[in-house]
Amino acid sequence: MTNTRTINSIKNSLTSTMVYIINILMGFISQAIFIRMLGAEYNGIKGLFTNILSMLNIAELGFGSAIVYHLYKPMSEKNTQQIKTLVKYYRNVYHLIAGIIFIIGIIILPIIPIIVGEISVPENINFLFLLYLLSTVFSYLLAYKRSVLYADQKNYITNIVSGMFAIFKNFIQIAIIIFIQNFTLYLLSQIVFALLENIIINMIVNRQYPYVKDLSDSKDISKNLKKDIFTKVKGLLFHKIGGFVVLGTDNIIISMADGLGVVAVGMYANYNMIIGQVKNLFGSVINSLMASVGNLLIEKDKSKVRLIYKSILLMDSWIFCFCAISIYCMIEPFIEIWIGKEYLLSKFVLIVLVVNLYIQGVRFTTLTFKEAAGIFYEDRFVPLVESIVNIAFSLIFVRFFGLAGVFMGTITSTMLVFLYSYPKYVYKLVLEGTYLEYFKLHIKHGLLTLIICLITGYISSFILVSNIWLQLILNGILCLFLPNFLYFLFATRMPEFDFYKEKIENMMKNRKKDK
Repeated sequence: MTNTRTINSIKNSLTSTMVYIINILMGFISQAIFIRMLGAEYNGIKGLFTNILSMLNIAELGFGSAIVYHLYKPMSEKNTQQIKTLVKYYRNVYHLIAGIIFIIGIIILPIIPIIVGEISVPENINFLFLLYLLSTVFSYLLAYKRSVLYADQKNYITNIVSGMFAIFKNFIQIAIIIFIQNFTLYLLSQIVFALLENIIINMIVNRQYPYVKDLSDSKDISKNLKKDIFTKVKGLLFHKIGGFVVLGTDNIIISMADGLGVVAVGMYANYNMIIGQVKNLFGSVINSLMASVGNLLIEKDKSKVRLIYKSILLMDSWIFCFCAISIYCMIEPFIEIWIGKEYLLSKFVLIVLVVNLYIQGVRFTTLTFKEAAGIFYEDRFVPLVESIVNIAFSLIFVRFFGLAGVFMGTITSTMLVFLYSYPKYVYKLVLEGTYLEYFKLHIKHGLLTLIICLITGYISSFILVSNIWLQLILNGILCLFLPNFLYFLFATRMPEFDFYKEKIENMMKNRKKDK
């Protein structure tokens, strides 16, 4: 089981990485053409509507995570009847959610022009929002069978299909932007490709797991199981609300703040696209371990679980240390080449965004263990407090620090989970570790990242050339080697590093035996 778990984790990580690289490359090409052909206002509308729809997605209530959690055991036991029961229940819930999201979207339609503010685009703003709404609704109607692949540690299948459709979709959308320059057709193509992707994944699931093709003979879900799902969903609802407020309200606050507005949303959207893609690319490596961690937590050896937590955290912190310094050193020359110098934000805003990236990045490890363990209800009130702190501090800081203040509020609220929720409900409850051990672990990685970023950033300030392409390349070479070399030197002194060393040695031995 351990070998299968390791192999599936590697497959999931590799395919997640490949898909995100494809999405990043195609996304940057598409975004550059989008801005040049359609302008900053359309870009701001796109970012704003994405934020609003993420708010409506709160109606999902976390049923997806709760169902996948309950699928781990029947998948490992090959209990097809229980799997069918859960998938059918998931389908019914998601169809209901699709209807609720559509109704809420229609209700808020009249206030959309108020949120958007003054714009000069010719299309009806309500019609554009309706297209975004339909795209979200349709995704819920067909997405439920993906849960089977997630629970069976076969995320790589959905990753491959998503990657292929990302290529086709971006090619079509680029053609629409260049030759037709029609934002409505651009959105319609998005809906079509989302539907086709879900249809193909459903067909694959039906072929690999034929017992879920016909759910008409599946049993009704038991009262105890339904009660447990709803208990977790109650907790997940708070997390959904908190997650949206902390990470999804930035564009809305920017759009409605004095002196900022939709154009500022468009300016930030370019940075957010780059930072978001980087975070998703490397975060997918950690997230792909979810099913494996869920499988691992069934075991009773907590010292082994803590060792794996520390080992994943080492990888997580190392990755996002590299990401943070790379973004700091490379994003400005990249944006200048990509869409133009006029789209650059201030250095202070950049520093705040980089700090926020690292903090959000190192959440992945604890969040993976938390969700794999089904800790949704126990800490249900923490996201509400986090949300209140986020909004309050964002609104205060934006008055004094402008655009940077919005993200300073996010950083302030995020520290709540690091200082209270994660040590109490994950490290102590799930891993059976101590508070002191948890704080020492995170302080160690945080200080190491700070030192490496300061050293690399200081050296990069002396590498100045007149050619912007050469500047980007030189900064890239520096970021590739120096921070990773420094982190490697420190990491080799950590016990967690031995975990990876042992894994690699065992894989090499097994390969020799196979030959």
